[in-house]
Amino acid sequence: MIVFIALSIAAYLLGSIPFGFLVGKLKGVDVRTIGSKSSSSTNVSRALGWKWGVVSALLDFSKGFLPAYFAKTFLSSHWQIVIVALLPTIGQVFPIFLRFKGGKGASTFYGATLAFIGLRYFVYFFPVLLLTFLVTKKTSLSNLVFSWVLVVLMYIFFPLYYAIFALLGASFLVFALRDNIKRLRKGAEPDTPLTW
Repeated sequence: MIVFIALSIAAYLLGSIPFGFLVGKLKGVDVRTIGSKSSSSTNVSRALGWKWGVVSALLDFSKGFLPAYFAKTFLSSHWQIVIVALLPTIGQVFPIFLRFKGGKGASTFYGATLAFIGLRYFVYFFPVLLLTFLVTKKTSLSNLVFSWVLVVLMYIFFPLYYAIFALLGASFLVFALRDNIKRLRKGAEPDTPLTW
């Protein structure tokens, strides 16, 4: 239980590190004043170009991967593993360091997903996200589609608690992307910029 509590606290605090905000500050820009006014990697792309958006996304990805990897390594309880694996995504959306106003959580959730399923399966599944993005040019829609595809794939190919993790994560992304969903319904969601 002590290990679980320690990992839970560390997972949330790591998830709360606002890499998108910090990348923007490094370039002299407060990304919270631009676009969706969030510290998401997509908003970093709007402010600084896609290269910096990718940097932000990879950093967010890593903070999802590490706690989930350590949880699977040191914890035996499935529900404890799921909780620790989801806490960085919650921290990304509700970071204590930015008064609980952060990003959207998708990259962090995918990092935790990699820790669950391993690189081989992740490489098999990830093209669904890329294909959806290439067709729609909208990161929010791509993340919504891919997160629910993950629920189905994990249910088919992995133990049940993997699917529960994916279901909880996908449901949380729907909540985090609720404003994007409203814009998608109105046809007002902007494309993700691909400029340098």
